[in-house]
Amino acid sequence: MEKEQKIEVQSLETVEPIGKRVLIRKDEDKRETRGGIKLPDSMEIPTITGRVVAVSAEIEHTPDIPLRKYDKVLFNPRGAIPVDFEGDNRLFVVEVTNVVAVFRKA
Repeated sequence: MEKEQKIEVQSLETVEPIGKRVLIRKDEDKRETRGGIKLPDSMEIPTITGRVVAVSAEIEHTPDIPLRKYDKVLFNPRGAIPVDFEGDNRLFVVEVTNVVAVFRKA
C-alpha cells in the first residue's frame, strides 16, 4: 500500500497599504563613510532611502501623486510604521506626506 503524502501549502501574506500610503523597503544602513572609513557594527549611518514595493489603490488612481512601484525614494523615517513579519525585513508603511523626494534619471 502506498503512503499518501500530505503537502502543506502555505499562503503567502502580502501587505497592501491603505489610504495615501506606500510600502517601502528601506535600503541597507551604511557601514562605511563616503571617505571610506569603516564603521564598527554598533554604529551606523541611518539611511532614509528605499524602494516602493507597493502603492495603495488610492495613490494608483491619483495622477497628482507621482509615486509608482519600484521608485527609489527619500522618506522621513519618523512617520514610518515598520512591518515586522520576517526577522530581517526592512519594510515600512509610509504616508505620502513623509515621502520627500523621488529619484529619477534625466
